[in-house]
Amino acid sequence: MRKRELRIFIQNIRRRIRPKDGLNFHRRRHKIEPSKVRYCVVYVLEVALVVGLAFLLTLSFGKRTVCNGQSMEPKIAEDSTLWLNRLAYWIGEPEAGDIVAFKPDGNPTASDSVKRIVAVPGDTVQITGGKLYVNEKAVELEDEEVSIEDAGRAAALIEVAEDEYFVLGDNVNGSEDSRYDSIGNVARRDLLGKVWFDLSFPGFGLIE
Repeated sequence: MRKRELRIFIQNIRRRIRPKDGLNFHRRRHKIEPSKVRYCVVYVLEVALVVGLAFLLTLSFGKRTVCNGQSMEPKIAEDSTLWLNRLAYWIGEPEAGDIVAFKPDGNPTASDSVKRIVAVPGDTVQITGGKLYVNEKAVELEDEEVSIEDAGRAAALIEVAEDEYFVLGDNVNGSEDSRYDSIGNVARRDLLGKVWFDLSFPGFGLIE
């Protein structure tokens, strides 16, 4: 066999036994298309944005609590499931009239309490003659005709300290609230958020 034919024969054998996954510098390289890369990057960013937005909305507005007892009737029925707006007090201050949820005395194991803020830091509070006075001015309750039967510790003038709030239940004669030492003034750090939506019937809807 001639040398040339022998060389061709050996080359053919080498081609046949060469591993398919081996290096082959003669292979055609695949080009990466920039448009496909951009599409993938945009898609990943969109997914991350949607997930992040959903997480933020849930964190800000999706925390749930339950109104235990009848202290907020008729506005909020007993055992109603409520949504809290936590963002409201991250960017602003609680105001008189807000319905809030909080941990009584900051106890993390205690059930959430739901009440209405009637006085803010710097205000004075007193209950006399069945009426609520804030800064020596009579304040109408949700039920304007009701007379407060038990003034509790608010029989004497109370000055609301910095970062504290005085809260009452709308059902003022069936509520354990800031009039009693078991609740007292509520510290700002113990506020869980502003109640903004009732998920239960018959009160389903936004809470003003």
